[in-house]
Amino acid sequence: MALVSHTDVLRDQLRLAPVIPVVTVDDARISIDLAHTLVRAGLPVIEITLRTSAALDAISAIAKAVPEAVVAAGTVLAGSQIREVADAGAKFIVTPGTPVKLAEDLREAPIPVMPGCSTVSEAMTLADMGFSYLKFFPAAASGGAAWLKSVNGPLPNLMFCPTGGIDRTSAPSYLSLPNVVCVGGTWITPAEAMKKGDLAAIERLAADAASLQG
Repeated sequence: MALVSHTDVLRDQLRLAPVIPVVTVDDARISIDLAHTLVRAGLPVIEITLRTSAALDAISAIAKAVPEAVVAAGTVLAGSQIREVADAGAKFIVTPGTPVKLAEDLREAPIPVMPGCSTVSEAMTLADMGFSYLKFFPAAASGGAAWLKSVNGPLPNLMFCPTGGIDRTSAPSYLSLPNVVCVGGTWITPAEAMKKGDLAAIERLAADAASLQG
């Protein structure tokens, strides 16, 4: 599938909900129930970060058991991981940053990609390579909503998913911007709730996040 077609698929995926839960899974056994919980609450797009040894198993479990979920592989750092996450069932790839070599590999990925950037130059480089939906990370530390507002004029064809340092309070200020398609956040699946398997608490946070508007 051409990169342009991938972009259309990614656009539709990112528009499904205002918030993408960014989840670190230590035990893949919780992943199916977690995905059902998030989907039921109105957040069908779920980013599983490749920060633990359980991540690929979690992606695979969700992809197989919760088809209504759109599971993404986050924290992809190397080209060698592209095939791994695609084979596991990830629907798209997210990177925290995108060195040129990784960007070149990602252009050939069999699934859509949302590459990460934190500067105007990085965003322009990725745009030149054909990527138009970018992760802005770490958002709060890199200029936040003010940065995104200021780049909309010179880079009107780019859309962003800001992630990093965003919470329930600050999310609406991002979502109100014309170049923000959604935000990513860890507040929906806090570490303590994940550790305890407190899916009721996670569902409350997810339902609230799903109702957010700019």
